Formats: sequence, structure tokens, C-alpha cells
Amino acid sequence: MAPRGRNPANDSDASAAAGLLPAGLRDVLPPRAEWEAQASEKLIASFAAHGYLRVKPPLIEFEETLLAGSGQDLAGQMFRVMDPVSQRMMGLRTDITLQVARIAASRMKDSTRPVRLAYAGQVLRVRGTQLRPERQFAQAGVELIGSDALAADVEVAVLAAEAVAALGVGGLSLDITQPLLAPAIIEAHGLEPKQARAARRALDRKDAAELKAVGGAAAPTLLKLLALTGPAQAALDGLKKLKLPAAAAKIVADLDRLVAEVSAAAPDLLVTLDPGEFRGFEYHTGIAFTLFARNVRGELGRGGRYTAPAGETATGFTLYLDSVMRALPPQPVPQLVYLSYGTPRAVAAKLRQDGRATWAALAKEKGDIKMAAKAAGCSHWWDGKAVQSV
Repeated sequence: MAPRGRNPANDSDASAAAGLLPAGLRDVLPPRAEWEAQASEKLIASFAAHGYLRVKPPLIEFEETLLAGSGQDLAGQMFRVMDPVSQRMMGLRTDITLQVARIAASRMKDSTRPVRLAYAGQVLRVRGTQLRPERQFAQAGVELIGSDALAADVEVAVLAAEAVAALGVGGLSLDITQPLLAPAIIEAHGLEPKQARAARRALDRKDAAELKAVGGAAAPTLLKLLALTGPAQAALDGLKKLKLPAAAAKIVADLDRLVAEVSAAAPDLLVTLDPGEFRGFEYHTGIAFTLFARNVRGELGRGGRYTAPAGETATGFTLYLDSVMRALPPQPVPQLVYLSYGTPRAVAAKLRQDGRATWAALAKEKGDIKMAAKAAGCSHWWDGKAVQSV
């Protein structure tokens, strides 16, 4: 068996610490770079198996395109440059979701709906966060554009969990929310705009005391939303007992159907519900979700329903490769076999066929071949008859 290596995300960001790179940027070295590339391709293969076609948007676009619609939410995170050709401002993408929606609305506007698209690529942001200090990281995900069916939400939520599980990540949980539920309750109780903003702020902070003070007639119901966070079925049972306005009751009924269908399709997936959560989901127009793993702090990805730039209804998810890699078990370090100068090519071909990488000397060694293999950073060497460990 190949030796076990460190989890790839445990490597220190030595270049940034030494001042060789800006904070939040790093060089990815072997073998981690290879592991991340393999994980990305495996995710794309999982998406393709469900009918999602891969697209590849550019890293940089005109600023107004990237900031169209809900892209405004990430305006403060965008690096901007002047295009010397067109003399127009351009932006480096902070997210790929809306680029894919743009492709569907323009280059693929005549494609039969719904259209299923997949992507993988790098994004760059002005600032990192406490949980994700990296300013450049890889995303992979899918967008299902042109369907408002609940089945579309079920499809993308289950696919997100299945694709990550196929990489070997265990202990997955799906936290579902509905960003429109609390606003529907607030609106039905007729809160004034200033009071409504205060109630939403208190709910966002999960501050029960403040919510009770500023929530007015909506406070009792909103406080119950805070208390119902937890396992999905128990939360739904509590929601059904509340006296809700018609719009909110319809939202709860849809949540009930979604949870039932997701649980039936993925019985091993832990499904939780946070009915009062909307922070980070401001541009979503329906059911939204976040994917977590038991052994990793922070989210592996998130998704949900939104309105695409051309006004089409859409749903999808984005996975964050840095977080996904942290959730993977330790990866096997490949054998790197040192071949002394003049080793028959057939030997190298056989080792490659067996899945062992080979490294051949370019000139005749001076001294002990085993020491030369060790100096070259190889884990094994060919003694003329067999592979030996360094």
C-alpha cells in the first residue's frame, strides 16, 4: 500500500508568510495540486453523468456584465482593470454562477429549457473571510436554468451531496433555509419599513431579546422561527403548528415537500432546517441550502433558487474546492521511482503502467544510486531487478 500523506489543506502558506505573495494567495505544490485537479475532474464527471454540460466562461469580463442583477452583491469584492482595447472597465470574476446564467441567456438562448450547465474554475476576491482567508480559490458547480419546478431544487441539492460523497467525503449534512419565509411573516403583520429592517437585522443576528423588542406583532412568530432550527422533520412539525399567513404557509408546504423528496433520494444525508436564516442568501428567490461535512469547519458549498439576468428562473449550487479538499481523508502519496541512467525504457513503461510515477536520471550517477534517489526526492529506486524503498 502506498504511504499515507497529510491532508492537502494542512500545508502551510509559506510563500505568503514570507512576503513572496500577497496575503490570501498561495502556490499550490505537488502532490496537492494534482489532488485538487483530480477532485475537480471527478466532480465534473459526476455532473456530466446527470446530464450537465460543461461550459468555460472567461476569467475577466466587462464590469457591467459581472455586476448585472444580483452580481451587485459582490461588487465590493471585485478587482477592476481598464481594458486598453475598448477603454471600458473590466472585472475579474468573483463567482462563476452568474457567468453561466449569462451564457444560457445569450449564447444558448435557443437551447431547449431547462438547460443544465456545469463549470469549474478559479475566482478572485478582494478580501478573504475568517473561515476562508484565501482570496483566490477554485469553484465547481452546476446551474439548472429555465424551470421553476420543485423537482429542480431537489435535483441540484441531492446532486451536490452525491458528487461530494463520491470523492470520499463522509458525514455530510444539508442545511436548508427559505430566505422568503421571514419577510412573508413580517409583511403580513404590516410592520413599517424601518421596523421591518430592524426585525430582520435582529433575526439575522439571532438576537432574541432585540427581536422581541423591535418585532412588534410579528415578534412571537419570528421568535419561534429561531427556536425551530435543527433536524428538518422536527423543525417542520413545529412550523406546521404555527398560525402563519397564507404566503408563509405556502412556503412551509413547499419546504415539507422538498425535505421529503431529498430524504427519500438521499436517505444517508442528514437534513437540517434553519427557517429564519437569510444572511448570505439575499439574492435567492426560493429554497436555498448549504452543504457541510462533520469533520470540517465552514461550508463545502451552497446553492438555491435565484432569478437569472434574463429573468429566467434558475437553481444551482457552487462547491468550494479548498473546503472540499479539507474534508477529504488523507490522500495516498504516489511512489516516485528513481531510475538510474541507462535503465531500459521497458522498465519505465511497466512502472507507469502499474501506476507508479517514474523519474529518470539524465546522466550517470556519481556514487550510490540509493543516495541519488533520496537526494532527488524520490520515495523508491530501481536496483536493476526490483523497486526498493529509499
